Amino acid sequence: MKKKEGIFIVLFLILIVVILGLVIYISNKNKVENNEIIEEYTPEEEISDEQLRNTIISLYFINKESGEINPEARTININDLIDNPYKYLLEQLIEGPKNEKLEKAIPENTVLNNVELKGDILYIDLSHDFIDNAKEGKENENKILETIVKTVTELNEVNSVKILIDGEENKCFKDEQINFEKAFSRSDY
Repeated sequence: MKKKEGIFIVLFLILIVVILGLVIYISNKNKVENNEIIEEYTPEEEISDEQLRNTIISLYFINKESGEINPEARTININDLIDNPYKYLLEQLIEGPKNEKLEKAIPENTVLNNVELKGDILYIDLSHDFIDNAKEGKENENKILETIVKTVTELNEVNSVKILIDGEENKCFKDEQINFEKAFSRSDY
């Protein structure tokens, strides 16, 4: 008798599951027919093509008040970086900051002659004005180099910077406290 009761309970449970399945199926079918299905979420403001092309870069300048090297974030069009990102960053650094609390470290009239990545070292060829017009003193000269190194090493492929003056290696600042024999890396600062 217990076997018959067990079979009866199992059949009863199967019947309940089938009925619940039918109720859910019919309920969902009615929602589809009545267009009650929740549509995909659409944001109120879509991202424009212009916004998709923008990126943020960091350029490093001297804080006028503290004398420390501080980053200045700029939103730029990614297309500006496609041809030669190193040249673009250095030209922006030479041009100077947009923030009035910052000042550029690159000496006046410095011209970027050439820039080339070899392995993970970025060779930067600057005009002679870079050393002629630099503020003398090891601290000032270190700040000049730090702004350059920190700016270009923001790019993953650049680990260090080698400074050339009018295409020549092993130059130095006028006071000869810092020379450019070695490549400068971010860890130097």
